[in-house]
This record gives sequence, structure tokens and C-alpha cells, in this order.
Amino acid sequence: MIVPRLIPCLDVKDGRVVKGVRFQGLRDAGDPVELARAYQAQGADELCLLDVSATPEGRGHAVETVRAVRRELGIPLTVGGGVRLVADAARLLAVGADKVAVNSAAVARPQLLQELASTFGAQCTVLALDAARRGDGWEVVVKSGQERTGLDVLAWAEEATALGAGEILLTSWDRDGTGSGYDLELLRALTARVSVPVIASGGADGVGHMLEALEAGAHAVLAATIFHDGHTTVASLKSEMLAAGQEVRP
Repeated sequence: MIVPRLIPCLDVKDGRVVKGVRFQGLRDAGDPVELARAYQAQGADELCLLDVSATPEGRGHAVETVRAVRRELGIPLTVGGGVRLVADAARLLAVGADKVAVNSAAVARPQLLQELASTFGAQCTVLALDAARRGDGWEVVVKSGQERTGLDVLAWAEEATALGAGEILLTSWDRDGTGSGYDLELLRALTARVSVPVIASGGADGVGHMLEALEAGAHAVLAATIFHDGHTTVASLKSEMLAAGQEVRP
């Protein structure tokens, strides 16, 4: 049995951590280096760093932020935002990323996933999949939620993993920043269709939501607002999980 991971997420814009609701109304949430240091000290299993303005602004990821955060970390770091080419990923890996996440560029050119996996390995290649409810299913959204693609989420996930994505960071656009809990129906549907690990993202407001996500098939749970706003800590959540009978990493 694989022990689940608890992953704080740093959404970064102009060198600062930001947070909003459904990717909009972004507000300042702190310094990425200070937050990374704090979350590692609390017992985070991994950290996710996403440059949320890189793709909408048509630029690459802010490499200096990644380098500064990595200096503080001894835990795995996934980095995403603005990755369009193998060379973009190589730059991020060179300054300390362990895994690279792609969303918009992979939708525009799915072959990018195969190129990344063949160059760096599937274990380094993460599909960042932002999903919005559409009728009885979900569609892929890109460019930090600014554009709906019409692509079916489940079909895209299957294609992406066949191309080489070794993990999926699944964010519910509808739940992002709302504190209303992860989209469990989406999680169940996706984990039934793919064999790679799935990270649940979007909507967490406490340990109950995280336990529900793990029960629904998630291999890891990601959160941002509850950590940035001081509602809880990684250490507190792990203690609550243990008390509920859920094994966690030390």
C-alpha cells in the first residue's frame, strides 16, 4: 500500500505567492521562499510551485524563484507554468525541480508529453489537468482557467498517460479556492480510467475533505488556501489523519 502524500501548493505571480477563487481575484499570500521553508518544517511530503501568469503572459517560468525555493528544500519539488519545450523543462530541472508539470502547452501539442517522458522519464512528467464541469462530465480548461477547450477530461487523461505522463495533478476549477471540498465524482471517474498516481487539488478546507479524496482514489492531496491563511498546518493535518486511522509519511 502506497502511503499518500500531503502537498502544499505555491501559486506564484511576479515572485509572490498568490491565491484566488477559480483562478481569479488573486491576492498576495506571502513570500515563496519563506512559505516553502515553513511547509517543509511542518512535514510536507512534497511542494508544488506553479507560475500562474507565465502561460497567459506568454513567457517561461520565473527560474530564479525556483532556484531560491530549492535552496531551502530537501523534499521533492514539482514546478509548472510556461513549459512549452523540452528546453524549458531542462532549465527548471537544472535549477532544482524534480518534476515538471505541463497543461496548456500539452493540450496545444500533446507530443510534448512524449518528448518530456523520453528525455527525462515519466516520473518527471506531470500532466497538470484543470477540469471544469460540463453537463454530465468535465472539460479541460487552460491558460489559468481563462480558456475552455471542449476537450473531455477523461479522454485527455487517457491520451496523456499513454503519451508518457507519469502523474496527474487534477484541479477542479469549480472547487478551486472555495473550501467546499474536492470534486469526488471527478476523482473517482479519473482514477478509474488511468493507472498513474493522481493528486487531488481544488477545494480542501480540512482533514475531512482530504480523507474523502483519498477514499475516492487520490494518491496525494494538495492544498493552498488553508495553509497560506493559517487555518491549519501540515503537521496538524497529519496528526488528524493518523487519529482517523489514515497512515501518513513521517
